[in-house]
Amino acid sequence: MPITDFLERNAREYPNDICLVEINPEIQEDRRVTWKEYELIEPSPKTSYRREITWSVFNEKANRFANLLLQRGIKKGDKVAILMMNGLEWLPIYFGVLKTGALAVPLNFRYSADEIEYCVNLAEVDVLVFSNPFIGRVEEIADRISKGRLLIYVGEGCPGFADDYNSLSANCSSQSPDIQITDDDDAAIYFSSGTTGFPKAILHKHRSLVHSCKVEQNHHGQQKDDVFLCIPPLYHTGAKMHWFGSLLSGSKAILLKGTKPEFILDAVSKEKCTIVWLLVPWAQDIVEAIESGKVNLDDYELDQWRLMHIGAQPVPQSLIKKWKSIFPNHAYDTNYGLSESIGPGCVHLGVENIHKVGAIGKAGFGWETKIVDEQRNTVKRGEVGELAVKGPGVMTCYYRDEKATNEVLADGWLFTGDMAQEDEDGFIFLVDRKKDVIISGGENLYPVQIEDFIRTNNKVHDVAVIGLKHKRLGEIPAAIIELKEGESMTKEEMDEFCMALPRYKRPREIIFAEIPRNPTGKIEKPKLREIYGANRLIADQNMG
Repeated sequence: MPITDFLERNAREYPNDICLVEINPEIQEDRRVTWKEYELIEPSPKTSYRREITWSVFNEKANRFANLLLQRGIKKGDKVAILMMNGLEWLPIYFGVLKTGALAVPLNFRYSADEIEYCVNLAEVDVLVFSNPFIGRVEEIADRISKGRLLIYVGEGCPGFADDYNSLSANCSSQSPDIQITDDDDAAIYFSSGTTGFPKAILHKHRSLVHSCKVEQNHHGQQKDDVFLCIPPLYHTGAKMHWFGSLLSGSKAILLKGTKPEFILDAVSKEKCTIVWLLVPWAQDIVEAIESGKVNLDDYELDQWRLMHIGAQPVPQSLIKKWKSIFPNHAYDTNYGLSESIGPGCVHLGVENIHKVGAIGKAGFGWETKIVDEQRNTVKRGEVGELAVKGPGVMTCYYRDEKATNEVLADGWLFTGDMAQEDEDGFIFLVDRKKDVIISGGENLYPVQIEDFIRTNNKVHDVAVIGLKHKRLGEIPAAIIELKEGESMTKEEMDEFCMALPRYKRPREIIFAEIPRNPTGKIEKPKLREIYGANRLIADQNMG
C-alpha cells in the first residue's frame, strides 16, 4: 500500500482530531486560527503565532492540490519540487503531489538561486512550488526555469511570474483523485552530495516511504496519544521520516519555528509533547541554559515528555550523561541514516541500550548491516571498515547518474562511505567518514564548493576545506589557504572576501599554510585533519 493510504485512513477514523500545529514564537499574535477558515478560537492575548489543522482538513488540502496538478497536466511519473519553510502547508502539498502519482522533490531552503536551478534541471522537475522567503531567488532564475515548467506560489502577495496556490486550489475538488499507486511506483527525489560538491538526486519508491513509517514506530512506539515536536526542516528526510511515526499512529505533531531553549521547552510544556527529536547543538543549548539558570524547569510542565532522541551527527557521550542527570526519566535513543536509506533508522541505538551511548547502535527494524574492507569483504569484529546497510528503504538509484549509483549499490547493499567498527556486543561505532562532507549543526557542507569559491581570489594558490570539531555544532568548516608566492593576506581580508558565500558555507577558521598533495595530485585531507584537527575542540567563538 502507498503511504497516501495512511492519510486517507486517518481522515476517515480521526477526522476532527488535530494532526498538525504550527508555532512561531518570534511572532506575537492576539488570536489562534485554524487553517480551514481562519476563525478565532480561544482568544489568547500575546500568545505565539499558532495554527492547527485536523486530519480531515489535511487530507482535503492534499486532495485539492493533487486535483490542481492533474488539471494542469501533471501525470504519474512527473516531478514537483517543494521549496518552502516549515508550516501547515508543507505536508499537505507533499502528499498532494504523491496522490497524483507524481514524485515529490523537496529542496533545501538554504540553496542559492544557482543551486535551485541545478537541482530543478537534474531532477527534470515539471513544477516548482515555492513560498515568500524564496521569491527573490526564484525570480533570479525564473526566465531560465519557467520554460515548460509551472511555478506555483504559496502565500500572500503572489509575484507576477508565478501562479497563485491559494486561489487555484480553493476551486479544486476535495475528493481524492482516482490514481492507482503501488509500492513499486517512484515516490520522491531527495538531494544529497558527496565530496564532489554537486547534489545527487536520490530516487525512492513508495516502498521506501512506507518502510520508514514502520521503522520509526517500531523504534519509538508512537501511540495515538503521543505528541511529536518537530523542529528540523521538512525538506530533509530526517524530520519527515520521524514524523511518519505520527502519521502511522494518527497522532499529533507540532511544527516549531525556532530553536532557543525556552521556545522548545515552552512548546513541550504547552502542547504536552511526549517525543522530541533534537540536533546536538539544540540539546547542548538546553543543558547549558538550565545549568546557567537562564531557564527554570519549574516554569514548565514536562512530566509527559517520555523520549528525547538525536540524529544527523555524532553525539557526545558527555552530553547524554548531563541530559540524563537533568531528565532522569527520559528514554534516550540515537538514530543513524542517510537520505539514500530514506533517512534515520537503518541503524539505531535503542532506548534499552543507554549503557552504549557513543555507539550508533545495531541494525534497525527490517535492516541488515555489515562492515567491509576495500574489496567489500566482511571484516572481523573489532576491525575498521566501511559500513553497508540493506533493507526495503534503500534508494532505487541516483537519478540520471548510473556511475555514482554503481559506486554505492551492489546486490541490494548500500555502501555508506562511513567508516565503522563493531564491538564485542555487536554495537556499531562510527570511526571516520570516507567522504569529506562536513556536518555542521546537522547540515551538510560540501568542501569543494567552498574551495572553488576561495580559489577565485587572485592571491590564493591552493586551498583545502576540512571540518574541525566544535563544541556545539559537531564540526565547523576550516579553510587551509596557501597564498601565491610574494602575496600576503590577513584573516580579516579573507573573511570579508567570503561574505559573498551563503552564511552557512563561510569558513569559521582561516589557516594560512601549505597544502599537501599526494603523487596523483589529490589533496591529503587526512593529513590536514591530523595536523589541525587532532584532539581539537573549538569553543563557541564569533558564531553570530
